[in-house]
Amino acid sequence: MNESDGLAEHFEAQRGRLQAVAYRLLGSPGEAEDAVQEAWLRLGRTDVGAVDNLAGWLRTVVTRICLDMLRARTARREDLAEQQVLDQVSEPAQGSRPEDSALLADSVSRALLVVLDALEPAERVAFVLHDMFAVPFGQIAPILERTPVATKKLASRARHKVRGVPAVPADELARHRRVVSAFLSAARAGDLDAILAVLAPDVVRRSDPAVLTPGAAAELRGARAVAEGTVLLAHRSRLAEPALVDGRVGLVVAPRGRLLIALTFTVEKDRIAAYEVIADPDRLHRLDLAVLTESGVDAELLHRTGRRQG
Repeated sequence: MNESDGLAEHFEAQRGRLQAVAYRLLGSPGEAEDAVQEAWLRLGRTDVGAVDNLAGWLRTVVTRICLDMLRARTARREDLAEQQVLDQVSEPAQGSRPEDSALLADSVSRALLVVLDALEPAERVAFVLHDMFAVPFGQIAPILERTPVATKKLASRARHKVRGVPAVPADELARHRRVVSAFLSAARAGDLDAILAVLAPDVVRRSDPAVLTPGAAAELRGARAVAEGTVLLAHRSRLAEPALVDGRVGLVVAPRGRLLIALTFTVEKDRIAAYEVIADPDRLHRLDLAVLTESGVDAELLHRTGRRQG
């Protein structure tokens, strides 16, 4: 085996982890693959004899590439035509590239990607590397050109945003989650009776025009009408995931981590009294989104970090 083959073998051994880092930093499988490929090209132009820790060097290079990409992005305002919204929600997974499926299967929720996308680039880097990959702040700080103390503050600020602040007590939040989760399960199954079981008799559903088929009413009233309307849209609900929306239990629809739709709910007496389907880009941009789990904190993060804070 020559030197070039050995280098390629070392790189391939790290590829999966590098893609995982890049995907969480960028939220796009295609961009993550591009970042990893650029790291490979840079490796080929580097004197690896001077590199003590190749795995750490590659992670740093990928992170810096991702950071540059994040900083270069303009503010995302999804100015989608109505039909584009419908098409993307209707056809979420077909036609995706193999690496899309591999990365999306790596236990990263779409809701988490949406929340990460709202972070500032430096916050995202500090949070992802430390909280999701247990990289010490002393190693992250040079990438961000900050001190370790300043980097730790960035991660802390990001962590607070990811976790969010519930607008209701924990027991009420848990009850609302059960109701909304039951609604989502019934919607995914297209089960009319199960949907009716979680709707109040006088429930109201309001929808932004962008998510409606031509001629559909923006407002539906009554459990039967709302349930039947929900069944018609069952194919979209497979992309929906629970999230904290303005401090309350809601749903987000985010193909490949890009937020297209958010649902907000009013729950009364363990029934859904009203819900709204939001797709207008300006309204989506103003929502305060956070990750929702049983404990109110993303379980993946705690599993990976063991609550390490520094």
